[in-house]
Amino acid sequence: MTFALVMAKKTIKKEKPVILITNDDGIMAPGIRNLVEAVKDLGKIVVVAPDKPQSGMGHAITIGQPLRLHASTLYEDIEAYQCSGTPVDCVKLAVDKVLHRKPDICLSGINHGANHSINVIYSGTMSAAVEAAIESIPSIGFSLLDYSIEADFSGARSYARMIVQKMLQNPIDKHCVLNVNIPAVKEELIKGIKICRQAYAKYEEDFIERVDPTGRKYFWLTGKFVNFDKGKDTDVWALKNNYVSVVPVQFDLTNYVLKTQLEKTWKP
Repeated sequence: MTFALVMAKKTIKKEKPVILITNDDGIMAPGIRNLVEAVKDLGKIVVVAPDKPQSGMGHAITIGQPLRLHASTLYEDIEAYQCSGTPVDCVKLAVDKVLHRKPDICLSGINHGANHSINVIYSGTMSAAVEAAIESIPSIGFSLLDYSIEADFSGARSYARMIVQKMLQNPIDKHCVLNVNIPAVKEELIKGIKICRQAYAKYEEDFIERVDPTGRKYFWLTGKFVNFDKGKDTDVWALKNNYVSVVPVQFDLTNYVLKTQLEKTWKP
C-alpha cells in the first residue's frame, strides 16, 4: 500500500447519519426538545414538526388545502422547520422538500402521554414513525406516560438515546417501526427494557352531553382505560412494572392466520 493511499484512508471520515425528528405535540413541546437533546451528537439532526398540537390525528394527511413550511430558530445550530400540517405531512415534506433524500432514521416524540396498546392506532406520534417506515426509513416512536407540560424527561432521554444508539449500531429492516413507551417514574426506578407485544387494552369511551352558552348541544369525549389482556409479555404489563416497553409494529395489517383459514374454508 502506497503512502498516499494510507494517508487518504486516514483522512476519510465516515459521514454522520441523518436523523429526522418529528412529533405530534408540536414543535414547541418539551418532549421534542428533550429528544433532540438526547441524540443531537449521534448524527446530523433535522427537525420537521407541526406548528401546533396534532395529538390523535392518526395517519391523517392534508388534502384540499395548502401546507405551509417555515424555518424555525428554536434549536441552536440545528436545522428545524415547522409545518402547518399533520405529523405524517411533516415526514412527507421532510423527505421530499427539506432533505431531498431519505434520512438514515426517523424519531418521533417524545410524546406527552401513553401510546401503548390500542392507542398506537390513534397516535399521531406513531403514525409519523409508521409513515417513515413506509418510505423505507427505520423509525422509532417515543412516549412518556406523563401528560404534564412539566413532566420529568430525564429517564426518557436516557432510554431514548440508548435505543437510538442500538438501532444505529445494529441496523435492522428498513421498514422497522419500534413503539417505545417509558414509565413516568424516576430514572433510578426504571428496571430496564422489555421487548413486548401490544396488549389488548383500550378506552371504554363515553360521550358526555352538554349545552353551550347559546343553548346548542355538544358532546365531550371521556373514557376509562381498561386492560383486557392479563399477559405478562405485553406493553401494559411492562409499563405497570416500571420497564420501558418496546413493541415492534408494522404497517402490513394482514391477518395471516385468518387468511390461511379463509383460503381453506372459503374455497368455491
